Amino acid sequence: MKKIYTLLVLLIFCALARPGYGQVSSELSTPPNGNNQRAEVSQWIGLVKITIAYHSPNVHGGGGRDRTGHVWGEFIPYGFFDEGFGPSRSTPWRAGANESTTITFSHDVKVEGKDLKAGTYALFLKLEKDGPWTWIFSNHSTGWGSYQYDPKDEALRVGVNPQAASYTEFLTYGFDERRPASALAFLQWENKRIPFKIEVPNVNELYVAQMRTELESWPGFNYQNWQAAAQFCADNKINLQEALIWAEKAINEPFRNAALGREDFSTLRTKAAVLEAMDRSAEADTIMDKAVRLPGTSTFFIYQYCARLLANGRKERALETAKFNQQQHPEEKFWTYLGLARAYTVSGDKNNAIRNWEIALTNVPPSQRTLVPAFENVLKKLKEGK
Repeated sequence: MKKIYTLLVLLIFCALARPGYGQVSSELSTPPNGNNQRAEVSQWIGLVKITIAYHSPNVHGGGGRDRTGHVWGEFIPYGFFDEGFGPSRSTPWRAGANESTTITFSHDVKVEGKDLKAGTYALFLKLEKDGPWTWIFSNHSTGWGSYQYDPKDEALRVGVNPQAASYTEFLTYGFDERRPASALAFLQWENKRIPFKIEVPNVNELYVAQMRTELESWPGFNYQNWQAAAQFCADNKINLQEALIWAEKAINEPFRNAALGREDFSTLRTKAAVLEAMDRSAEADTIMDKAVRLPGTSTFFIYQYCARLLANGRKERALETAKFNQQQHPEEKFWTYLGLARAYTVSGDKNNAIRNWEIALTNVPPSQRTLVPAFENVLKKLKEGK
């Protein structure tokens, strides 16, 4: 009976401690202590999901007290401090209110350039009067606030510089500077913003691994999925040996006796792209020679190939391809002549360039009319000798 009484006293003390120290795991559904509402924010970086769960105090909290100008270094002390409860006598801030703020990573990441394994961590923050502040990621994510904080549980510490920010009444977590392989997480409250950068250096490898798994199930019965996976690898120069197999499956037979591949300009172009990424240009050229000669290949597709060759500095092959396009499709007056105009321009053949630009400009289809001023500008410069 004495043990039960002691436990009840401890819980009452915890609930009556500084504003915002209430518990979520109550037997009854009651408002959170201090009306510090529970909040959660998630962000994906590629296939990696990051979730921050916290309770959100406000500047004018604690019974309506105005804490403006008294949050940092006063309401939230600098350094490590003794909260007066629990086994720990030296704790960082819980970076929120009530129970521990937690952050969950679905995959391994880097935080401020340092490795951190997938999992859920308690998130603490150590303030400094002068110098960087310190984010602390603790393996003890089920602790109650900072009361059970122990340095031995730490998985990572990173130092960051707090930044001045526009006024924010409620403590808020968010993500900014979102990129394909990184994002900037931040805490913002009152007049400060405290960020930390999260990176997924192997983001494309994760995509490839997921594609590999998916291609072994229902998506694998569609040749276009094999092509898309191979093209992704070619574009990112990753997993190229397997990508070549995937490209071949898209052309021939994704699943033996179950699904048909398709040999057309698009699938052959993907195989050639993989070969190019592998520095096997001669083989890629052979594949593309076949692609442009396939029955039904459109003049636009051949023009696109010509434009890519020009972008890669292969002007001789681009001109050869543009000539072939016009010879095979004499009835087409825009894409064929546009390809010739661009190829001759890059090759320095001014007279042929002017002649083909004039033909292309005379035959611009309605869908491409917005490009006319740019075409006319190129033609004008050619005629002026610029």
